[in-house]
Amino acid sequence: MKIATIVGARPQFIKEAVVGEELRKAGFKHVLIHTGQHYDYNMSEVFFKSLEIKEPDYNLGVGSGSHAVQTGLTMMGLEEVVIKEKPDVVLVYGDTNATVAGALVSAKLKIPVAHVEAGMRQEPRDMPEEINRVLTDRISSILFCPSQTAVKNLKKEGMEKGVWFTGDVMYDLFLKMEKNFDYSVAEQLDLEEDEYVVVTIHRDFNTDNRERLEEILKQLNMIVKDKRVIFPIHPRTRRRVKEFGLENHLENLDIIDPLDYLSMMGLVKHSWKLITDSGGLQKESYFAGKQAVVVMPDTGWVELVQKRINALSEPEQISNVLFSGSVNQFEKGIYGLGDAGKRIAAILGEPG
Repeated sequence: MKIATIVGARPQFIKEAVVGEELRKAGFKHVLIHTGQHYDYNMSEVFFKSLEIKEPDYNLGVGSGSHAVQTGLTMMGLEEVVIKEKPDVVLVYGDTNATVAGALVSAKLKIPVAHVEAGMRQEPRDMPEEINRVLTDRISSILFCPSQTAVKNLKKEGMEKGVWFTGDVMYDLFLKMEKNFDYSVAEQLDLEEDEYVVVTIHRDFNTDNRERLEEILKQLNMIVKDKRVIFPIHPRTRRRVKEFGLENHLENLDIIDPLDYLSMMGLVKHSWKLITDSGGLQKESYFAGKQAVVVMPDTGWVELVQKRINALSEPEQISNVLFSGSVNQFEKGIYGLGDAGKRIAAILGEPG
C-alpha cells in the first residue's frame, strides 16, 4: 500500500517525524512531498536534520505568496506528482494552504484523503486556517481526531463515518524527543528558570492590524518590568513591525530568530509562562507543564481553556491575564497516551 504525505509548514514537519516513522515501520510505501511553503532554514530544513525526517521525494518549491497564489501553485505541482505516483491514500496535516491544496487535488483524482488533526473548530470562521480545516474535513474520507472534542465537532456537522480518535501526534513527539531538548538558547541568553516568558505572534489578525500589533508589543513592554520576554520573531511579524514603524517597541525585549523544535522546547521547558497565537505551541506548553496566554478570540484547543490550563486574551489584557493566577494541577491524557502515530498507521493498514 502506498501513502503520499504532504507537508509544507513547521507543524507538519513535526507531525511527519512521528507518523512517517510509524508508516515505515508498518511496511507502507511512503512518498513524502514537500510543498516548499516555508523555506526559511529554521522553519523547514532543520526539522529534517534534528528530527531525522525522511528526505522529501519531491520539493515543489512553492514559497510564499498570497493565499490564492500559494494554493494554486501547490495544486498544480501536486496534481502532477499524485498522478505520477498513484498513491492509495494521500495524508495531509493540520490547516495550512498545503493541507487544503493536497486534499482538493487528491479528492478530484478520486484518491482517499486522510486528515490528521481533523475536527478542530474555532472562531473567527473567516480565519484562513479555519477555512482550510473545514474544507479539508469535508472532502476527507479518513478523519484522525486529536481530542474527543474534535470527534464531537464532526458529529455535529454530520460526519461520523471514518472518524477516529487517535490522540495528538504532537504528544508522541514531545515524549520521544524530550531527552534531546536543547537548552543552549537559555544558556546563551543567561536566562534563569521560571524568570522569563516565551512569546510567539504570527497570525494575520494579530500582525496585519497596526493597532492590534502595537498593543501586543506595548503589553510585552509592561511584562518585561517583571519577567524577561524572549521573542523568537516570525518573518511575517518582523516585516509588519518594520512596515508599521514599531521597531522602538522591540528595544527592551529579547528578539531572536525562529527556533528549531528542540531548541524551542528547551526554551519552553524552563520558562515561566508563554504568550502565543500558535496552535501547536498552545499544546506544547501544556505538555511541558506551562500555562499559555493565547492571543486569539477563540482556540481549537478549547479543552485547555475549559480546564483553566490556558487562557484566551485580547491584546490589551495580555499582562493582566498573564499575572492573574496559575494552574493548580495539569490534567493528563487530554490528547491521548502518546501513541497516536501507531494508531494512525494501524487504522490505515486495516482492510477496506
